[in-house]
Amino acid sequence: MKAMKIFYDLNGSLYANITNKCPCNCTFCIRHNDETVGENDSLWLEHEPTVDEIKAAFDEVDTSKYSEVVFCGYGEPMERPWDIIEVAEYIKSQTDMKIRINTNGLVSLMHPTFDLYSMRGVIDSLSISLNASDPHKYLEITKSRFGLPSYNSMLNFAIVAHSFIPDVKLTIVDVIGEEEVEKCRERAKDVGVPLRVRAFISNNRDYD
Repeated sequence: MKAMKIFYDLNGSLYANITNKCPCNCTFCIRHNDETVGENDSLWLEHEPTVDEIKAAFDEVDTSKYSEVVFCGYGEPMERPWDIIEVAEYIKSQTDMKIRINTNGLVSLMHPTFDLYSMRGVIDSLSISLNASDPHKYLEITKSRFGLPSYNSMLNFAIVAHSFIPDVKLTIVDVIGEEEVEKCRERAKDVGVPLRVRAFISNNRDYD
């Protein structure tokens, strides 16, 4: 039987796929189209890997090829925030690799007791999905199970994280239309967090 793959190479970075869970059902999500990365590696996890399993999988990686680990995969990595902190601390104890999380920014709704400041000094970079310029459009796109409060919670997460994490960006995909892209630029400017506009790739090979 083929071993479950937790770490995979994409665009020269080492990605960590640690969960299938996600509170959203975004219209453009990989889950609607494909569950593979690279040529044939499935992102679907047979079970939620334990912290020890994630560490053991990391120990098998040739880390000399990478400068960062990106927590991003089939599910929302911040479904497991405490585990990410533990694994990130382990990685930093073994290497000088940077740690990035690609997230929907809804951790405060998923896990209200999680201390955002526990990421200080452990997480180097965050890429947070803005998706839309207002709560109603956001909900149409993401179908978050938390409803309309999701948008402001995501923005608040970005604002707080930006105050102590070195590199924080909001992201959108360009399929939302130029007018909406411009509105998102204004929203990002309002909250003081840089915006990255990503090109949508139909086969979902761009996870940045």
